[in-house]
Amino acid sequence: MSAETKIEVNRLTVSTSPHIRCDESISKIMWTVNAALAPAALFSIYQFGLPALRTMVICVLVAMATEYLVLKWQNKPNVVGDGSAVLTGLLLAMNIPATIPWYMPIVGAVVAIGIAKHTMGGLGFNIFNPALVGRAFLLASWPIAMTTWPTSAWMLSKVDGITSATPLGILKLQGYEKLVAIFGDKMEMYKYLFIGGRGGSLGETSAILLIIGGAYLIYRGYINWQVPVFMIGTVGLLTWAFGGHTGLFSGDPILHMMSGGLILGAFFMATDMVTIPITIKGQIIFAVGAGMLTTLIRLIGGYPEGVCYAILLMNSVTPLIDRLIKPQKYGSGR
Repeated sequence: MSAETKIEVNRLTVSTSPHIRCDESISKIMWTVNAALAPAALFSIYQFGLPALRTMVICVLVAMATEYLVLKWQNKPNVVGDGSAVLTGLLLAMNIPATIPWYMPIVGAVVAIGIAKHTMGGLGFNIFNPALVGRAFLLASWPIAMTTWPTSAWMLSKVDGITSATPLGILKLQGYEKLVAIFGDKMEMYKYLFIGGRGGSLGETSAILLIIGGAYLIYRGYINWQVPVFMIGTVGLLTWAFGGHTGLFSGDPILHMMSGGLILGAFFMATDMVTIPITIKGQIIFAVGAGMLTTLIRLIGGYPEGVCYAILLMNSVTPLIDRLIKPQKYGSGR
């Protein structure tokens, strides 16, 4: 048989999927997301000091240790180095205050990895975002510690004490006029929200650094732009329409879009590949739903922030969205 004939035969070789291959891997994706989140994490350390670094280190190390122990107990290969446990620990840290007692991040990380992730079957099988489950567990268990926010030096000079010193907390308890008065004027308030300088969880510090990290993930093709745009846009539209106290369309959408954990949640947690719908249309429905729930909790609920619960609630309906919104069959013509 000639060489040309051998080539033709090889072209007809039938093999199982996948047929399209690339150089991406779970490890590469996870470490890239960690790198995209790093600037905002480093800024939070600059903002809150050693307590922020301590909280991050505890969350990451305990998440990795829990992952290792669970995998060893299940006699599964050790994949702690793939970056997924590091990302869960870092995201958990970004969702809690820097001054939280040391044992609470330990509990949160164990719940996130041991329960939310591995009781569902491990990476790729969990239906809820593990970091948000850990955060929700801590908030339900220690609500006072989880809502006692550290502040930047600038905010400490403007607000007495450290409790409820987040923009959304002040808005909820004292009103919009008081919040603007603390910052001096609207533009000054927007500047600090955008660049950084406010109190809150570690991931509530600098909007611009989170946006830069999220934009990089969009550029790399790891997340779709529709999710953060529709989630943040929905919150902006609804808070503009219903968030004011002088009638419809008197709210401040910029304040709500840049405050709290909305940008962190929209770019880094609502886009989780495992817990989000498969199709673009399904992801848009997911994002709009998360934005609506966030707005509902912020404006009507008892908490000033609602991103965590909004994403978790939408995680629970992801299977239903996937069932109703299916990809077009190849060659179907419809």
